[in-house]
Amino acid sequence: MRAHLIAATVLSTALTITSACATVLISGDNGGLMEDYTARFQQVRQSGEPVVIDGACYSACTMLLGLLPRDQVCATPNAVLGFHAAWQFDKSGGRVASASGTRDLMKTYSASVRAWIARHGGLTPNMKFVRGRDLAAIVAPCGKASRAASLPPARHVSGALQARRVDPRRASADAR
Repeated sequence: MRAHLIAATVLSTALTITSACATVLISGDNGGLMEDYTARFQQVRQSGEPVVIDGACYSACTMLLGLLPRDQVCATPNAVLGFHAAWQFDKSGGRVASASGTRDLMKTYSASVRAWIARHGGLTPNMKFVRGRDLAAIVAPCGKASRAASLPPARHVSGALQARRVDPRRASADAR
């Protein structure tokens, strides 16, 4: 009986460690509905999973900058963030800027992100991109002092809802 209890405890601990080792990699993410990304990133925040931006993170994807703690996110040299005004469909099915959606989006961002956007003319229908040195001022570079950067590198992932969980140990085995 005692052996079963010890085995159950070891298995429970192993499952906890395994799920905590997953990394969310973002690459090739063109965004989508703000509500979907809010729900997704609230789940990621609660899980504590580190997030690595390793490519495009555009539109609603950028909401992670306000929905996740700074030390949960890092960016590789490949990372590019793209910001634009929120939009909605008009009666004829065309896209039109949404002032209320844009206000909500801006409320999501941290002060440093809002300042960068303001320095670059505010959110407009045209995409504004941040990368390199400007990005490093907003998001910790991977390999620096972020929880996200402390895990071994995993393979690059893009896809549905644009962020997938990858176990870094499996990723390194898959790369062989």
